Amino acid sequence: MSDASGSNDSLARIQAAIPHRPPMLLLDEIVEQSEQAIHCRKQFRADEFFVQGHYPGQPIVPGVILCECAAQASAVLLSALVEGQGGVPVLTRIQDARFKRIVRPGDTIDIQATLNDRLANAFYLTAKVTVEGKLAARVDLSCALAETEG
Repeated sequence: MSDASGSNDSLARIQAAIPHRPPMLLLDEIVEQSEQAIHCRKQFRADEFFVQGHYPGQPIVPGVILCECAAQASAVLLSALVEGQGGVPVLTRIQDARFKRIVRPGDTIDIQATLNDRLANAFYLTAKVTVEGKLAARVDLSCALAETEG
């Protein structure tokens, strides 16, 4: 894997790879990336919109947000594989999502996504989300290449 640290450059690379923008851009940086795998990072803030009511007084990051982080990391990985093909990677399936530990505002997660298989424009990946090296979530994802408008 190549080292891709340098958060400003890293954020620019993320924004060039996927169409997500705040508040739904959930990746802070690319730590490492190869053809088959990517390692991204995200630090959750107390003012994130999705923790405001989840749960008042004891905020936790929703599991669906952890899945979205995994999907965005996967899309960044896939965008490099399909560069020049005129499409954007989109999530088509979440399977076997497992949540092992609570993630709270202030926590920094590491997202590692690995490409397992590709059949035409269908991609199959596994992503792991960790906090301080401990597994917080694991999910199998399927993505497809969707045509862009315009």
